[in-house]
Amino acid sequence: MIFKLLIVFGALCAIYYLKRLYNEFYWKKRGVKFYPKGKVIGPLGIFLTTKQALFEIFIDIYKMYPNEPAVGVGSILNPALYVKDPTNVQHVLSLDFNSFYHRGFDVNENDLLANNILFLNGSKWKLIRQTMTPLFTSSKLKSMYYIIDRSAQDFVEYLNNHQEKLKGDMFNTLSTFSSAAIGAAVFGIGTESIFNSPFLKMAQNAMTPTFSQNIKFVISAFNGTLYKLLRIKLYKQHEEFFIGAVKQVIRQREQEKIRRHDFADLCVNIQNNGVLKDPDSGLEIYPTDEVLAAQAFFFFIAGVEPSAAAMQATLIELGRNPDALKRVHDEIDSAFKKHNNTITYDIIQEMEYLEMSLNESMRIHPSVGYLTRECVRDTVLPVGNIKVEKGTKIFTPLYEFHHDSNIFPDPQVFKPERFSRENRSTIAYNVFMPFGKGNRLCVGTRYATLQVKAGLVHLLRNFTVKTEIGEGGIKYKKHHTQVRPYNLRIELFPRNKERIE
Repeated sequence: MIFKLLIVFGALCAIYYLKRLYNEFYWKKRGVKFYPKGKVIGPLGIFLTTKQALFEIFIDIYKMYPNEPAVGVGSILNPALYVKDPTNVQHVLSLDFNSFYHRGFDVNENDLLANNILFLNGSKWKLIRQTMTPLFTSSKLKSMYYIIDRSAQDFVEYLNNHQEKLKGDMFNTLSTFSSAAIGAAVFGIGTESIFNSPFLKMAQNAMTPTFSQNIKFVISAFNGTLYKLLRIKLYKQHEEFFIGAVKQVIRQREQEKIRRHDFADLCVNIQNNGVLKDPDSGLEIYPTDEVLAAQAFFFFIAGVEPSAAAMQATLIELGRNPDALKRVHDEIDSAFKKHNNTITYDIIQEMEYLEMSLNESMRIHPSVGYLTRECVRDTVLPVGNIKVEKGTKIFTPLYEFHHDSNIFPDPQVFKPERFSRENRSTIAYNVFMPFGKGNRLCVGTRYATLQVKAGLVHLLRNFTVKTEIGEGGIKYKKHHTQVRPYNLRIELFPRNKERIE
């Protein structure tokens, strides 16, 4: 028995050794440098075995090879490539979309809530996205803005009544606003904002990077076939609650005669129109409650965590840049005074310095650290003439671009002027992508930005902010996709009402 175990162990060691050699040789013959750490397990394996966030591992690779257009990295099954030249990244995310439309993750059909536009690929993704896009047109955003604004006002009242929330876990506090706003505006849940909602708890739980979730993520990223064979489900524990809630909202809306122009109305219209059809591929999807609930799940999760992260990022930077904070306060106060204490969709779009500050804050503190794709047909990256085979896993920088001094001079310095309207045509703006890039840009980007601005406007109308960074600078929680800063303290202080009015 011991002899057999030794043979098996020896065979595994031999396979591991040969795979190390193969991965390095695979990229060497294509003229691509190979990252020496984790030659078999790659960044995903290093992530599982260290305390680092995954994006921090990519930062190390980015710095190690400053002049390389791409770097090969270890992977157990499929080849994996870290594409770091801006031109090549644009090629992957936008210009050669037909070769890289796959997000890089696969989910199982029975994983009901994971079958949403974030994870779907190919014709199914295109059909579902086209069906969901009308929810976030300018006219729809205008029609739902009053609900978002009401949620922001309610949030201020909530903070005034719970002053312990003015310091401490600010990300969690801001998540309560995001949950209430998207619940009311997009899903029509409740007649007013709710700040202690089971939906918020679900969103927080779904995004918590537990060891189990990290394992599932890594398996999916390593190889979709293996992931499907293991029949892994990402969000099984939330199916009964969330699908049940969406069904209830849709059935209730079917019985109402009032149009709210929100997600529930869109669901009713979609189901009334029958089967969804893609004329190019012939694909047909029946819009069941479960299919629509999966899209709702994505919208809700994306409307809570990234929005709270963007608000927190802005408070972090304004709280340690008093001059910028004063300019934002003055702009907000002026808008309230000019428009008789009323803020509308059009008014909030006119607040240029607020938008500049938000963008600069998301540059410094993006909610996600990198982007992923999978090559679906053999192609070539232009810079370096790098041949990429079908099935290759692609990782692209995001945090790294945002903090590259060759792209953004003095990247650690908060300079909202980088995002003035005059500077938006620069190369730096082209690699600014806090919501992704290309055809797979987050469908709810405009809604999320509007929600964040509304929350910040009412928050900073009533409070000022101070940020303190802990010893050693900002540190990050271990997470497979997101950038979650800690080792800092954000505190809100009520403003002098008589002075601002």
